[in-house]
Amino acid sequence: MSLPSLKGKLLIASPALVDPNFVRTVVLIAEHSGDGTLGLVLNRPSDSSVTESVDELRGVVEAGDPVYVGGPVQTDAVMVLAEFSDAALAAALVLEDIGFLPAEADLDAIAAATRRARVFAGHSGWAPGQLDDELEEGAWILLDARPDDVFAGDAEELWSRALERKGGAYAQLARVPEDPSVN
Repeated sequence: MSLPSLKGKLLIASPALVDPNFVRTVVLIAEHSGDGTLGLVLNRPSDSSVTESVDELRGVVEAGDPVYVGGPVQTDAVMVLAEFSDAALAAALVLEDIGFLPAEADLDAIAAATRRARVFAGHSGWAPGQLDDELEEGAWILLDARPDDVFAGDAEELWSRALERKGGAYAQLARVPEDPSVN
């Protein structure tokens, strides 16, 4: 049985998820349908800056901003999520007025029409039904996304903050060290 669309939701990696691509990640679901699921890891900044990697996006994002690792799929492709002043300019909306930059966009016009943006190399993908199965197995914890999650200034802390926001036993998980032997 397929779940309703999870577009605009966060997937928080549970401690049981040991795939190195997703340990302690927070993934924004950008598309979830019968054709599969596409998401972006929000909390994995790379060591490369936007100006080093995709200088043409300099006016759309802050010059020193890192490129984020969106996931293990098509890591040589760049996707940009932006918060639009006019949501009609987005190629596809994901959450409220946050969506993808159009592929053939006039970057000067986009820079003027967006409040903030983030660049991702690669994305995360699931075949039809695969994410639903992983959710049933407890690999992921679902949470409603907020715009500030997408553009978190301290992205490395997003996993803990999202679990704390979920509350209850999840808030306790947020305080467990990545390596419990150092506890």
